Parts: sequence; structure tokens; C-alpha cells
Amino acid sequence: MSWLVDAASWACLLAGGFFCFVGAIGLLRMPDFYTRMHAASVTDTLGAGLVLLGLMLQAGLTLVTVKLAMVGLLLFFTAPVAAHALTKAALMRGLAPKLDGEMPPSKP
Repeated sequence: MSWLVDAASWACLLAGGFFCFVGAIGLLRMPDFYTRMHAASVTDTLGAGLVLLGLMLQAGLTLVTVKLAMVGLLLFFTAPVAAHALTKAALMRGLAPKLDGEMPPSKP
């Protein structure tokens, strides 16, 4: 049974690391502020959530698990609100999103 928990924990840690890596690439590759905010919020939600879940599986039923769950809840509630506030502030300051007509055509 222990190997099953370890395998699930490692799967969550690797998947979380993958989503964090993809989010970091998205931050570098996306064309404007708004799409970069989307990449950052994916990293916060999926990447950090899966890493925390993997760590909770490794910790078992201890106080560490409760602390990790509290960190997860904090991220779950604050990350979308922060992304929304930053996006709304950018929109209010006049930062226009790039629309389809302004972007160069994609290569097939």
C-alpha cells in the first residue's frame, strides 16, 4: 500500500512540476499581458495545487498535511482574485488586449 501512495505522490509532484514549467514557458511566449496572466493563473492553480497534493500524500495524516491544506486553500482563493484585480487594473489603465486582427497569422 505504501508504494501506491508513493507512486500517486510522485505522479502529482511530476504533474505539478510539468504545469509549472508549461506556465513559465507561457509567461515567456505569450504575446500580451492578458494571455500572460492566464498562463500565470494556470501555474498557480494546477501546478501549485498538484505539488501540494503530492506533498500531502507524502506527509500522511499529520499536522504538516493540515498546514499544506491551509496553504492550498490560501492559493485557491487568492490567486484568482489577484489575477482578476491585476487584469482589471490593466484594463482600467488603458492597456488594450491584442485581438486576432493584430496578431500575425499562425503557421500551419
